[in-house]
Amino acid sequence: MADHKHGSMDTTDHEKTFAGFMKAAVWVAAVSVGILIFLALFNS
Repeated sequence: MADHKHGSMDTTDHEKTFAGFMKAAVWVAAVSVGILIFLALFNS
């Protein structure tokens, strides 16, 4: 623990994972809205 320096962690993998998560969340939201619009238009 004595070798730890605050603020020196490499966060590139974390940032890539978060970007992938956000991309997936946007796709899921868009598909959900599309399905809801489809159902509203065809009175399903």
